[in-house]
Amino acid sequence: MAITWKINSLDRDLTQGDNENIITQIHWTASDSDADGNTGSSYGSVGVTLVGTPTAYADVTEADAIGWAKDALGDEQVTAIETSIASQIDTQANPTTASGVPF
Repeated sequence: MAITWKINSLDRDLTQGDNENIITQIHWTASDSDADGNTGSSYGSVGVTLVGTPTAYADVTEADAIGWAKDALGDEQVTAIETSIASQIDTQANPTTASGVPF
């Protein structure tokens, strides 16, 4: 199992000073599944302030955006998200509660 991070959307300022299309918010999904089809996922967004020379919007890759989102979240939050996803999968694989009726 390996957590897959995907970018759903990028919010941007069309102009910011002398720059254009500056990314300000990253919307992401992280998910995983096991061989038995149990799944876990998390969705969120994080504001970013990218410093230095901006990457041209047309040249931004998903890998760039994932890196920026993880940097903005911080290692502790990324670990908490990934641990939660693993826990969701474990709970599905090893349930401790059930619901329904016996008839």
